[in-house]
Amino acid sequence: MSYIKGIARSMVRVFWVASVVLIIVLISGQPVLSADKETDAGQVSQPTPLKGTRDHGIAKLEGYELVNVLPRTVPFGEGENLVFSIQYGLITAGEATLEIRNMAVLDSVLSYHIVSVARTSSVFDRIFKVRDRHESFMEYENLYSLRFIKHLREGKYRKDRQVDFDQKAHLAIYSDKTVPIAPNTHDFLTALYYARTLPLVPGQAVAMANHTDYKNYPIYLKYIRRERVKVPAGEFDCIVIEPVLETSTIFENSGKLTIWLTDDTLRMPVMMRSKVIVGAFESVLKEYRLSGDEIRLIAEEKAGEHDR
Repeated sequence: MSYIKGIARSMVRVFWVASVVLIIVLISGQPVLSADKETDAGQVSQPTPLKGTRDHGIAKLEGYELVNVLPRTVPFGEGENLVFSIQYGLITAGEATLEIRNMAVLDSVLSYHIVSVARTSSVFDRIFKVRDRHESFMEYENLYSLRFIKHLREGKYRKDRQVDFDQKAHLAIYSDKTVPIAPNTHDFLTALYYARTLPLVPGQAVAMANHTDYKNYPIYLKYIRRERVKVPAGEFDCIVIEPVLETSTIFENSGKLTIWLTDDTLRMPVMMRSKVIVGAFESVLKEYRLSGDEIRLIAEEKAGEHDR
């Protein structure tokens, strides 16, 4: 029974292959549900050293060109809804959604309200019921995280947590702790959406600052190759990317996580795969609804600002 529960728990984590949470799980072997060491309420922890993302560990990128690139377009908008089937071989273990629910205003700042929900199927509910919900507020102009909320319901486990990001003061603010962060820090949801805005090609890699559960985890995204894939939602030409984690002690490249984004202006995620000891879990797009908003051209917006 414990083995089956382990499979069910791993199934849910597959949907977060774009997240640092899952990267940590697969690389370090630490469980997602492990408790972080707490400090006194309101205490500001000592900064976690953030290695230089421009040159540290470049040798480990295996020949990929580490580039410093800014978003060119924002291909998503209010109303976009992506529905994924979570598979283990021929077994449908659950369903997950990624949605830009609405445009929200936090402290007078406009943001994309991103909502992600994962749930096990009725069959898996009998073994290990999961109803997880994550929410992120992504700043409209700079595309970094302003707030991240999670509500975890995994078996008997319950966890609710919120963190607010003060990007000007470079702080992640929890109800019981404040943590220094790097400039332009992402949570795992905004990191995925930010990746969609970058005009990268195979052979290139980009660095991102990421914060999850009181900790800073710089990551790299490697753009590996182009590939055509078929999923329930259709057949798509894709660009394949792979997240790589840089921890505070070692830079590792496990090669266990793979994400397929459409090779067009949308850069829509259509498949995510996580290798396990036996086989692999996949999150495959089965239906989608695009936003009615026009694609934002960031380069033109910046040019217009200089003209005024």
